[in-house]
Order: sequence, then C-alpha cells, then structure tokens
Amino acid sequence: MMIRNTVCFFAMAAACTCTLAQDAVFQTKSLTPESALAVAKSALESCRKEGYQVAVAVVDRAGLTQVILRDRFAGPHTPDVAANKAWTAVSFKTSTLALSHETQAGRPMSGLRSHPRFLAAGGGVTIEGAGSLLGAVGVSGAPGGDADDSCAKAGIKSIAESLEF
Repeated sequence: MMIRNTVCFFAMAAACTCTLAQDAVFQTKSLTPESALAVAKSALESCRKEGYQVAVAVVDRAGLTQVILRDRFAGPHTPDVAANKAWTAVSFKTSTLALSHETQAGRPMSGLRSHPRFLAAGGGVTIEGAGSLLGAVGVSGAPGGDADDSCAKAGIKSIAESLEF
C-alpha cells in the first residue's frame, strides 16, 4: 500500500511539473506590418471620402507604433494625437470613445486623464482577431471623435476577414 501511494504521489508531482513548465511560456498573435499598413491606408481613405484630412497610427498589442500615415493637409498635431489614441485604446483594451465618457470629471475613472499619453477622445479602436487583442488604430483630424472613430473602424473592417483565423 505504501509503495502504491508513493508511486501515485510521484506521478502526480510529475504531472504538476509538466503543467508548470507549459505555463512558463506563452504565445501571442501579432499584426504583420502589411496588415497594419492596410488598416492605416483604409482608415485614411475612409476619411478622405468624407473630405477629412487626418493622420492614422496603428500600434501593436504592446502599444508600440507600427505605422503612421499623415494626409497632406492634416494638422501638425495629428500624428501624435493619433498615436496616443491608439496607445490608449490598446493599453486599456477599449475604444477611446467609450473612455471619453467613462473618464469625464466626477466619474470614478476621471483620474486617468492625468496620464501623459492617455487620450480620451473618439478615434482609438482596438484591433482584435480570434479572441486575441492584436493592436489598435488611432485617427486624428476629422471634425470630432465620432468621425475619427468611424474612419478607424473602416480601417479595421478592411482586414477583418483575415483576422478571424
């Protein structure tokens, strides 16, 4: 009986060790540079069709910029604003349009607005595929956050089929 219990104990310990070893690493999915560029181009084109001159930034899941495009007459501030909107969306895993409402003065999350890169204005949208957060796109320069948000979503829509792997 003692030998059988000892064997069971070591078998269970070995199984736990294998599980721990497997949990020591993980894999993530990332946007390719080509996909990030396709999102940016489509978002820019969507805004152009509406008559808006904008900048578009696409960041990876860590918030690092992969692509920035600025249309000819977009304001000089728009690349930084677009990058910060994308960074905010991916950092908080939600759209900046939603955050613009949740971080208003007097709301529990209003303190987030004091973070240097946090930008709570519509136009930053997360890019997700097959249940994974892949990055985010930020648009700046359209007349209002709703218009920026619409262009960002058009950019994502352009590659949506390839994201559902």
